Amino acid sequence: MVRCAYDCEMLQACEQFLQMPQTRRTVMVSLILVSGGDIASTNQADELLKMCDWQRLEPVEGLDAYSYKHARMWWMKDGCLWEDDLDKRWTEATGEIPSEIIFPSRHSAASGNASLTLHPIGTMQVPEQDVPEYGGKAADCPPPNPRLASWWRELNRVGTGMNEFDLSLETTHHGPWIETPSLFIEIGSTSETWGHEGAAKLLAGIIYRGLGLDGGKGLGNWNGEGKVVVTLGGGHYAPRANMLGMHEHVWIGHMLATYALPFSKDEDGKISGMWENSIRKAIASTKTAYPGGDLVCSMDKKAFKGWQRQAIRDLLAELEVPLLKSAEIIG
Repeated sequence: MVRCAYDCEMLQACEQFLQMPQTRRTVMVSLILVSGGDIASTNQADELLKMCDWQRLEPVEGLDAYSYKHARMWWMKDGCLWEDDLDKRWTEATGEIPSEIIFPSRHSAASGNASLTLHPIGTMQVPEQDVPEYGGKAADCPPPNPRLASWWRELNRVGTGMNEFDLSLETTHHGPWIETPSLFIEIGSTSETWGHEGAAKLLAGIIYRGLGLDGGKGLGNWNGEGKVVVTLGGGHYAPRANMLGMHEHVWIGHMLATYALPFSKDEDGKISGMWENSIRKAIASTKTAYPGGDLVCSMDKKAFKGWQRQAIRDLLAELEVPLLKSAEIIG
């Protein structure tokens, strides 16, 4: 009788679950966050909407939302950089748990060069008492999306005909704050190119194939194999990661530009600065994104003074993270 009652309860629970609206079931989804005030973002979203049969959902926080397979698309009124906890907010509203977040976006640069870029987010170099200028949580960084390297390779594969655009990864920067693996996929870098429809279609295609919305397996599903690389030092456009990420067995984690590793040393030789926090947080969140991964670091030696390089080596030894040369990583 106890077993029968238990079976009846289980059957009733299953029936209730199946009768629930799909958006109220606890399932894992890939969440695409669209910035309504950003033409580079909305153009990518519009192209995605053309590629498959998206279903309009009930508004989430009063904002438009769509569903297709395991993907969800959520349109913010304006931008996303200061919209913290979007992952938790989606779960609270729908019952669904984002396993990753994709931010189609514009990219701004003083150079004005046309560009197509990918990058993770975080402001781990900002002291805790400060407010990051472009959103995010001071002194911390969300996990990087494991798709970064494979989407970078795909961008190079399909973007060769876009001769007017530079292709690049960018180092980790800006907000918002979330706890879910994420990446920005961007069109840059001025109003002259933000609305480029060909670029929007190309990047939307990467999202479409990259998430497996075309019926494929997707690009960049973490399988536990290969080396996971956190890069240290160098410029904002991540030349080291650009090169390493082109190799099939390499996965890209956080990429820290030299400016994200600020050092200081007093007259007594005591070293301080946010460099240590940046490395610790970048490594910890990359480990979260790649559970069980073979995590290593790659350093641009020319970006640091000798005492800074030694401080980094000592910290990595404490963390038991190998510091490898590029040749050792790509084999």
